[in-house]
Amino acid sequence: MNGLRDVVALGGPVVAILLVMSVLTVAVTIYKLWQFAASGVGRHKVLSEALAAWDAGDPEQAQARLAHSRSYLAPYIETAIQTPASQALSDRLDAEAGLALARLERGFRLLDTIAQLAPLLGLFGTVLGMIEAFQSLQTAGASVDPSLLAGGIWVALVTTAVGLAVAMPTSMILSWLESRTARERVFADKALRTVLMDHNAGQHRVAPAASVHA
Repeated sequence: MNGLRDVVALGGPVVAILLVMSVLTVAVTIYKLWQFAASGVGRHKVLSEALAAWDAGDPEQAQARLAHSRSYLAPYIETAIQTPASQALSDRLDAEAGLALARLERGFRLLDTIAQLAPLLGLFGTVLGMIEAFQSLQTAGASVDPSLLAGGIWVALVTTAVGLAVAMPTSMILSWLESRTARERVFADKALRTVLMDHNAGQHRVAPAASVHA
């Protein structure tokens, strides 16, 4: 704790802002991990089995498997199975699935902003520190102490180090989250097309059953 106070004291308000940004990154990351787990992101084994049953011409088995799926996509697939195919249905399900994916992407803009702004703030703090160091040299006049300049530069560079330390892991976390949602988007499109574009859809339709919750 004392070390953290020392870093803030050395870097000034810029380092304090960067530390707040790091806390935001941790908070958003924990929330996204919880959200992904609760929505069943990446866990579509049961849903894939339901789609395989549908492809095999067994809609009852498909619905039975859907009842055990915890995927956020399950309700949309169930609606596609129970409702006669039409362009309006396809557009509606595409829009609803898109909204579900947009909810999974909430917070990405904040992480992107932190990843881009943190190194710039670090550089800004370094420039301010260098200005202060050279002002000290000017004030010293003829009795210039080289250690004064070296110490000022060292303190100034602390902000750059902190900025990079915040930006790099934030960028890596954002890239990982974006890759997960990109795979989800591909899977969601494939799942909906599997049902909606079935050439034998008329033979597969079944009467609506009880609503399935993801």
